[in-house]
Amino acid sequence: MKQRYVKLICAVMFFILEAGATKGQGYRQLTAADFTGSVPAGSAFYVAHTSCNVTMRYNVQSNRSNYRLTFDIALVFNPQRSWINRQMITNADMMAEVLRHEQGHYQIAYLMQQEIIRELNAFRYTGDYQRQANNIFNRIDEKYRRMNADYDSETMHMQDRKQQASWSAFLNRQIVEVSNLAMNE
Repeated sequence: MKQRYVKLICAVMFFILEAGATKGQGYRQLTAADFTGSVPAGSAFYVAHTSCNVTMRYNVQSNRSNYRLTFDIALVFNPQRSWINRQMITNADMMAEVLRHEQGHYQIAYLMQQEIIRELNAFRYTGDYQRQANNIFNRIDEKYRRMNADYDSETMHMQDRKQQASWSAFLNRQIVEVSNLAMNE
């Protein structure tokens, strides 16, 4: 059996100054129909690719030396940039495995979004708010980039089924925990 790899590029768009309220896209389950992008040339060893962005906008209100930032943070799944090489999918069980792995990448991006929302809203900003917000974002972004790399490495791009099951259980628990935190806020 050929080794098949799954790849994620989670592109992150940086801060754009704009008015808005704190919000985030709700968590959802990905389906095969979500992956509408074309398989690029040279992707023969990859089964799928997931693309999502975390976008962040904020509005600043200041009163003397007090700075209040209002955030609009979104997780956007990009269907046109996400694809599944359906020629490599031999049956429904394999499609389910691919989607389970891709869901993991989406879950990691969602967890990143939720942590950014919590931490940015909890911080007390000074006149150096741009640097402060960027530092929070960059720290969290790096954490989740490492997590994505570990996810693919440890699951061998979904080929190690035992590790994939372990990661899936871990990520599912994290999603439940984040949901419980949001309900208690």
